[in-house]
Amino acid sequence: MIFEHQSVLLHETVDGLSVRPDGIYVDGTLGGGGHALLVCQSLGEKGRLIGIDQDEDAIQAAADRLKEYKDKVTIVKSNYEHMRQVLEALLISGVDGICLDLGVSSYQLDTPERGFTYREDAPLDMRMDKNGPITAADIVNEYGEAELYRVIRDYGQDKFAKNIARHIVKAREKSPVKTTGELTEIIKAAIPAKMRAVGGHPSKRTFQALRIEVNHELEVLENSIDMMIDLLNPGGRLCIITFHSLEDRIVKNRFRENENPCICPPDFPVCVCGRKSRGRIITKKPIVPSQEELLKNKRSKSSKLRIFEKK
Repeated sequence: MIFEHQSVLLHETVDGLSVRPDGIYVDGTLGGGGHALLVCQSLGEKGRLIGIDQDEDAIQAAADRLKEYKDKVTIVKSNYEHMRQVLEALLISGVDGICLDLGVSSYQLDTPERGFTYREDAPLDMRMDKNGPITAADIVNEYGEAELYRVIRDYGQDKFAKNIARHIVKAREKSPVKTTGELTEIIKAAIPAKMRAVGGHPSKRTFQALRIEVNHELEVLENSIDMMIDLLNPGGRLCIITFHSLEDRIVKNRFRENENPCICPPDFPVCVCGRKSRGRIITKKPIVPSQEELLKNKRSKSSKLRIFEKK
């Protein structure tokens, strides 16, 4: 199967990076290389792009897509949380822009054996990095009921989380839940029929929750934003596309804290805490897809782009 992925908010993101021909840029979630390709088209002879991804299929596809620019491009198999170490290994101390697209690629969703989709029966996997230690099957079969409830409630924001967790535990007592199809049937049984008829596929939220837990997506994001701002040269920009309200909240809050880190009481006439602003938020409100993009790519629906510029 060909690695296909329509890059979301493509021009908005690359415009947001404000690419300089001689700059160094990092795409921390390289995917199929859509954003990276547009960045490369703006680079001059001295410009450079570092692409990071933990998915071998994505790396292969991006390397092929970017082959025309191979002299400027370095691709590394890693997670963006290790960006500092990746750049140190390349003897790069600072970069002019970083972008992240936190969405699951169309390829990952549409390749049944990756276990991301509830639309076909396949092994319960959901690892972005196929060498990762924990699969969705491990979580479904080994987490206690309270832990499952927490994951589905917090990451899936499903109001039937408690019932779904109970049904999973009951089902696995008979035999382990091994496939996406088995899990989908369990979830359907846990949600009242009249509620299944509205609000999209009944498994959507639970599958999202499991994927986030398997890949530690929110922890990685929370722990990486300050580090990425550190890596930016003055005037450098960090562009992050989220697809989930919890991701967006993390980005919004970390950006806000970096723009205004002062913890002095509001009635203090001058700042005495000594915390200095590290830059400014470019997007007071997140950038969302145009009507045209929504019509072309329905998976862009929940995407939001936020941009921060280093002082």
